[in-house]
Amino acid sequence: MKKINLSNKKSNSIVYIFTIILLFLFVTSQCFSQSKSPSKEEKLKSKQYMELMNGVFDFVQKNYVDEVEAEVLYKGALKGMLEALNDPYTLYLDTSTFRDLNDTTEGKFGGVGLSISKAFESTPDKPAYVEVASPIEDTPGYKAGILAGDLIVSVNGTDTSTITMEEVLDMLRGKVGESVNLVIRRGKNMEFPVTLERAIIEVPTVKFGTIKTNSKKIIGYIRIIEFTPLTAEKVQQALDSFKVSNISGLIIDLRNNPGGLITSVADVADKFIDEGPIVSTKSRLAFENSVFTATPKKTTFKKGTPIVVLINKGSASASEILSGALKDNHLAYLVGQRTYGKGSVQQVLPLSSTDGIKITMARYYTPSDTNIDKIGIPPDREVLFPELSENGEKQYTELIKSNEISEYVEKHPNMTESDIAVYAKALEKKYTEIDLPSLRKLIRNEVNRTKGAMLYDLDYDIQLNEAIKILDKENFTELLKKTKTLKELQDEALLEKESGEKK
Repeated sequence: MKKINLSNKKSNSIVYIFTIILLFLFVTSQCFSQSKSPSKEEKLKSKQYMELMNGVFDFVQKNYVDEVEAEVLYKGALKGMLEALNDPYTLYLDTSTFRDLNDTTEGKFGGVGLSISKAFESTPDKPAYVEVASPIEDTPGYKAGILAGDLIVSVNGTDTSTITMEEVLDMLRGKVGESVNLVIRRGKNMEFPVTLERAIIEVPTVKFGTIKTNSKKIIGYIRIIEFTPLTAEKVQQALDSFKVSNISGLIIDLRNNPGGLITSVADVADKFIDEGPIVSTKSRLAFENSVFTATPKKTTFKKGTPIVVLINKGSASASEILSGALKDNHLAYLVGQRTYGKGSVQQVLPLSSTDGIKITMARYYTPSDTNIDKIGIPPDREVLFPELSENGEKQYTELIKSNEISEYVEKHPNMTESDIAVYAKALEKKYTEIDLPSLRKLIRNEVNRTKGAMLYDLDYDIQLNEAIKILDKENFTELLKKTKTLKELQDEALLEKESGEKK
């Protein structure tokens, strides 16, 4: 973490401090910029704008109809400046958000367990509701069945399209044990209320086990939930256990993984890639440019063992780095759904002990020199969960709102898989437009609410079953030969676009 050292003391010279912050950032960018030096005219213009801002700050404080604290103007000016960049990952961190960020980095915080994003621009046709990037496993949001891509329309009755990201976070986080009331929108027509009870959120990292196929093959299964300082160590524990099990293939599940530390994902990738670049970061600042390179001595996974990576639209940032690195090196076959598409790198810069800014400093590139920001990574084989019909969506909403399942499970503790199947059959008679696996999944989620997430769900999870089928029955070597690097795929897409525009 890079720090800007400023005095913690509050004084009447906050305008001066604000100017120093701007000067620091401006001078730093010029010192390390790879681009040509700014002209005298550009330097003069920057100086004039800063003088104007300083003047307005001073004028408002002295002449506004009501007395206003300098701190209010300072925070407002920083928020406005960073929001003008129209980058959802660049923002001012007020005291509350800055504290929450530190808590999250340490791996434990209070909240509901949802990674979220929010567009800046809100229009009547497209309100800027909060979107769930991914639910964090074994948290209140995850156990309630909230999915990546769901929209949070309101929090405690407040329309999320009318408030800022920071205000939404403040409402989701709070006193442990208190309830938060959400309205969730899924798809075009499904909208239903969800009440979550805040809990201490401990950010998990890795879960693993083995799967035995019908043909008696043993497949290793690793679910990487988030990339933290402990992830590489946990992945190695999994790989060590798989050596004992003598696995014939490996599934790496990166679905709903929101990312994490670039150093952590590089360490994980190095266990599978023996040479060449893993990921590179590029910026107009020389000190932000770096290349993470694989080395043979850190490679611990047996070369030639088939790997399938599971991805979906909740796979973002560091999980996309691992997916892209394994794909570009032709080491893994990707199954599932196109990923989220976050290809930028942020730095947190403390401005004092209580606030700071988070700013995009670079973009990252896969080994084939491709940036996937706002594009995502497509799977080699797309496998999508079936969508409900219009009537199915209405019935699904009705079922969720009724609390029918939770009430039944409460009256029938310790339900087994056969009990779940019987109850699902009974529900199907009423909710005819919802398929049985989805009904069983909803019941199973409720049964496991207090037990924690299952390692895997072979009854419902068609993406995981497809991965198993590939490793169990298909010619993996031939499949890999047909895959293309991300650079090749993006070049093909560009040619198709240009060809279409010429027609």
